[in-house]
Amino acid sequence: MDQTAVRDICMQCSKRFGVQMNFSVVFSNGTNSFNKGFYLTAFRNLENKNYLILALAIIYIITLLGNLVLLAVVLMNSSLQNPKYLAVCNLAIVDISVNSVIIPQMVPVFAFNQNYVSFGACFSQMFFMHFFGDMESFSLALLAYDRLIAICWPLRYSTINTNLRMLLIIAGIWSLVVLLEIFPVIFAARLPYCSSREVQSCCCEHSPVYKLACTDTSFNRQLGTAKTLTALLGPLTFIIFTYAIVVVAVTRIASISQRWKAFHTCLTHLLLVLLYYMPVMLAYVLGNLRLIQNFDLYTAVLTVSVTIPPMLNPIIYSLKTDELRDKIVKLLGKPKVAQQIIKNEANG
Repeated sequence: MDQTAVRDICMQCSKRFGVQMNFSVVFSNGTNSFNKGFYLTAFRNLENKNYLILALAIIYIITLLGNLVLLAVVLMNSSLQNPKYLAVCNLAIVDISVNSVIIPQMVPVFAFNQNYVSFGACFSQMFFMHFFGDMESFSLALLAYDRLIAICWPLRYSTINTNLRMLLIIAGIWSLVVLLEIFPVIFAARLPYCSSREVQSCCCEHSPVYKLACTDTSFNRQLGTAKTLTALLGPLTFIIFTYAIVVVAVTRIASISQRWKAFHTCLTHLLLVLLYYMPVMLAYVLGNLRLIQNFDLYTAVLTVSVTIPPMLNPIIYSLKTDELRDKIVKLLGKPKVAQQIIKNEANG
């Protein structure tokens, strides 16, 4: 009996007995699929998963508040509208976008078991999730470039690193990342998905989705690996290279106080770099060495590790950057006592 006949019989039974039947769920697996969507199946066996959703909701709210305040402070103060803070604003926009793509869709999926994702929505999420995730890496490299110019060529900084030049670099980075992401997504969307539609992830990630295709996916795997290495190791290599040059330049400074001041200007950026790359590397090690046997627990750890940096970035930058911290205190209308408390926390 073909699937059309089965569907007709079920429709007749539904009308006769008043039973509402969900055909997309009944035939969500195998070749008998009446829809072209996917089902996210992570956290099925995770205990107290609602606590995870609550934690992610808190992370998202703090991400929005922190980054929006940072953006508002820069927009409202002309003294901060320079190349350095253009790069900071770019990172803030990326931070908001990363968690906006990942977290809101997880609430109905895992809190209310609405785990169906249409074909188009799945691949749209795949593109934007990987796009903004990789933009995070390139945005940190952009901040490293700004620190390199500021420390190695301080007298020529205003002529080398203009607002227009920084905007052009940002536009070039966004265009480059679009090109990096578009092809893996397009080739994955063109695969035939005639078998299982259950995605073993909390989101429509590239690897868990294309592995469901009923054809050879070795090209997709190679393309995804090449893209990941380019998006992660490329900016990281650039950051290490810039700091090697900075260290050499700083060691040539005779004054110890000036030497420390130069290193201090890089401290905030180094914290952001460690905050982004360390969780990614830790999750990679845990996954490959199979130190976490529970797949749902591993997915939860990976999800939190990806969403925490966008939340902490504006907090760290605000506390560790004197001019920005003072502007935020002024914007919020805090008295001098509160300002002193914030400075004490930053120094601590």
